[in-house]
Amino acid sequence: MLDAASTASFVRELRPDVVVHAAGLVGGIQANMAQPVNFLVANIQMGQNIVLAAHAAGVPRLLNLGSSCMYPRAAPNPLVEELVLAGELEPTNEGYALAKIVTARLCDYIRREDPSRRYQTVIPCNLYGRHDSFDPRNSHLVPAIIHKVHVARQSGAQTVEIWGDGTARREFMYAGDVADAIARHVSEDKPAPDLMNLGPGTDHSINEYYEAVARVVGWNGRFVHALDKPVGMRQKLVSTRRQSVWGWQPQTSLEEGLTLTYQHYLETCAT
Repeated sequence: MLDAASTASFVRELRPDVVVHAAGLVGGIQANMAQPVNFLVANIQMGQNIVLAAHAAGVPRLLNLGSSCMYPRAAPNPLVEELVLAGELEPTNEGYALAKIVTARLCDYIRREDPSRRYQTVIPCNLYGRHDSFDPRNSHLVPAIIHKVHVARQSGAQTVEIWGDGTARREFMYAGDVADAIARHVSEDKPAPDLMNLGPGTDHSINEYYEAVARVVGWNGRFVHALDKPVGMRQKLVSTRRQSVWGWQPQTSLEEGLTLTYQHYLETCAT
């Protein structure tokens, strides 16, 4: 998808009824801070290439997956869709956020110019689940915690480090649930909002995620806090107002999702 000509040729030959744009260069705070150019440019290219290719090929429907990073760092929680572009972004992942905003706006502009195109964007909260990346160099929070706590259990370590004081709050949804929402979105004729958050509507502190993973993994050590490390936004909880009106809610509890994810980790990553 980084090659515009190849992407356009593929979509033109395939002529799908609908396109779901879920591709992206993703990573946690460390990766975003280390490679801001790549996170900005690669994600803009992916979004631009697939959206314009679909439009040129006459694809009538496209569902673009945004990110809750699109919201301003100081926006009040829960984050309502109208707040996109209403303030300064979080610096630790600004490049990624800008790329996601550009793609969402491109869908808006195409729909405005050509009402026959249903090019819409959903903004999932943070995701985790099976087939995630557990590599500490580029993993997101939940898979990073799973890897760290598993390694501590295997090595007999008595402590695990948490960046910051652990009080920052995050909302996570199991990836299987967002897949269910996407399937419903593209398969039914009932109109959905052109821009809509997806999430459980509840959040937890970073400390609580570490504690939940420790219970699933079976590690009984203690946590220590690295107060000099970056933590990102203090809270990121999306509003589920539009989602509720649409009539959808995720079904997987945090404990169930963590258990499924850890089982996959044991089968594919653990040594």
